[in-house]
Amino acid sequence: MTGNHRDKTISRRRALAVTGGTVAAGGLVAAGFQSAFADTADTTADADATASATSTSSECMTLMTSVTEGPYYLDGALVRKDITEGKAGVPLTLRLTVVDATDGCTPVSGAAVEIWHCDAWGYYSGYTTANPGGSAPAESEEGDSANDQTYLRGYQIANANGVVKFETIFPGWYTPRTCHIHVKVHTGGEKEDGTYEGGKVNYTGQLFFADDIAEEIFTLDPYAKHTGSYTVLADDMVYDGGGASSGLLTLKAVHKKDPSKGYKGSLTLGVDPDAESTGAGSGGGGTPPSDAPTGTPPSDSPSPSASASS
Repeated sequence: MTGNHRDKTISRRRALAVTGGTVAAGGLVAAGFQSAFADTADTTADADATASATSTSSECMTLMTSVTEGPYYLDGALVRKDITEGKAGVPLTLRLTVVDATDGCTPVSGAAVEIWHCDAWGYYSGYTTANPGGSAPAESEEGDSANDQTYLRGYQIANANGVVKFETIFPGWYTPRTCHIHVKVHTGGEKEDGTYEGGKVNYTGQLFFADDIAEEIFTLDPYAKHTGSYTVLADDMVYDGGGASSGLLTLKAVHKKDPSKGYKGSLTLGVDPDAESTGAGSGGGGTPPSDAPTGTPPSDSPSPSASASS
């Protein structure tokens, strides 16, 4: 595959120093995913997060700026930790911590974090006919068990430390965008019928990946079957170069010499729980084709792999 290589005042009443993600291990097959997403380090990580929540540090991150939700959003995502639904790819364990950046970075307990992203070939559920650019097999050729309306979408509810965890795969890419994951933070609603209802959206953003890691992943199967010109961070229409405050994930390989074993990614999302985001922030994101389905996924029963879970 070829590539194109190359203010707001914050109160400081309390502070939170955020720890990294959970340990992942495993490969691309089902057994590998189970190993990669095993919560073997959850007890330690949660203990660290608890200790951090009581930190007397005066550090507090900058309020994150909302950006466009993009053209591939769908209502009705399921509340669940594992959003893969059998989609092939390099395992990614994602740990996000929601804090109130207007109140000393105190954890936002009960916040609903929603994410969605494309599969290894650049296709989104609900928009599987949208051409990802370059040359890629049709989404239907992957032969997985995923529900075409729900895969790689989901919510998690933040614990007392503001932490949510997702089990997913490293996203692919589509023209003209760099590799990314979409994210929304909701508050004031509640879990109902397997999804999250009511409340308001406080933050709409995107999560990004360092170019060197993304480009290495894209040489692996199944990503390598999507060829073309990949957009690096510096050329992306949404990422503004601001690092973590602009959504750049901290990534750690499960096995330094074998990227196929997966990554764990982490980021703190500094939001204003009193604010409301319309999803019409800066940046573009590409436009789905006119024949692509839109709106809420159908209400008929999803496949077993798409059932709601914690």
